[in-house]
Amino acid sequence: MNDLTNKRPRICLLGCGTIGALHAKNLRWRSELYFCSRSRVSAHKFNTKFRGRSVFDDLDAVLESDVDAVVIASPPEHHKDQIIASLQAGKAVLVEKPMCTSPEEVGAIERALANTEDPLLMVAENYYYKPSLAYLKHQIASGEIGQVRSVFVKKLTRQNALGWKSAHGALLEGGIHFVALINDLFDASPEQVEAIFPDHQMGKAERHSVVRMVYADGVVAELQYSWQTPSITKGIFQHSYLEGDAGRITFESNGLYILPRLVFPGLKDLMGYEAMTADFMACLRNRSLQPYSDFVRAKRDLGIVFDAYRDLG
Repeated sequence: MNDLTNKRPRICLLGCGTIGALHAKNLRWRSELYFCSRSRVSAHKFNTKFRGRSVFDDLDAVLESDVDAVVIASPPEHHKDQIIASLQAGKAVLVEKPMCTSPEEVGAIERALANTEDPLLMVAENYYYKPSLAYLKHQIASGEIGQVRSVFVKKLTRQNALGWKSAHGALLEGGIHFVALINDLFDASPEQVEAIFPDHQMGKAERHSVVRMVYADGVVAELQYSWQTPSITKGIFQHSYLEGDAGRITFESNGLYILPRLVFPGLKDLMGYEAMTADFMACLRNRSLQPYSDFVRAKRDLGIVFDAYRDLG
C-alpha cells in the first residue's frame, strides 16, 4: 500500500458521463486523475477538460497500474464486477449509488470484502453528507419535537429514464437517496417494509413507488417517489415532515430550507458532495479510517429497496 501522507493520490475514474464529470470536478484539485471509459473519445475529452495525467484502455490496464483508487461511475449493472476486481487488485474504491442491483450481488461484494486485506469501499451516497440531514438529526437529538412518531418524505417529478437508466427502477436509481436519508435519521433498519407501485406495468421498470417502513420503536415512515409525476417546479419546493409528540419539522425535500423557523442549513454544499469527497480522501490518506457511507449502510439501504420490489409481483 502506498504512503499518501505527503503526496496527491492517483485516482482513475471509470465512466466518463454526467456523474463522472461531477466526481472529476470535485477530485481534480485533490488528486492526480486518470480516466477509463468504454468510449476512448470520452476518456480523452475528460482527460483534457479536467487536466488528467493519462487515459487507460480498459479496466485490466487500470488494475495493473499504480493508481491508488478507482471511482466507479459506470452503469449499475457493472458495479459488482468492477468493485470486486478493484478490491482484489488492492485498489481503494468509491462507487456510485446504487452499489449494485440485486441481493446476490450484495453477497458477492460482502465476500470479496471479507477476503481483502484492509479494504476501502465507499458508496457515493451524498445524502448522508447533506447539511439538512445533519440539522434534522440534531433537532431530533435535542428533543425539539419530542419523541418522533412518523416521517413523510416526498419527491414527485417527471424524469426521462434514457439509456442505461431505462433498465432500472426509479426507487433503486433515485429513491434510494431518500431511503438513506430516512434510515440515517434513526441509524436503524426498519422491521417491516411494504410498497405499492402506482400504474406499474408488468415487465417494465417501475417509475412510481410508495414505500412504508416501520421501525422498532414504532416510528412509521412513508416515502413517495416518482419519475412520472408532472411538477411545475421540477421537484423543488415540495415538503416533507418529521412528526413528534411535541411538534413538527417541515423541510423542503431537497434540503433547501427547514421550517417552522426558516433555516437554510447549508447552501454552500447543499447536496453534500464536497463533504462526501472529503470523507473519501481522508480515508484514502489514512487507511485506519472508514467512510461514513460504507458497505454496511449501503447494504441496509439496498435491502429496503429489494424488500419493496418483492411487492412488484
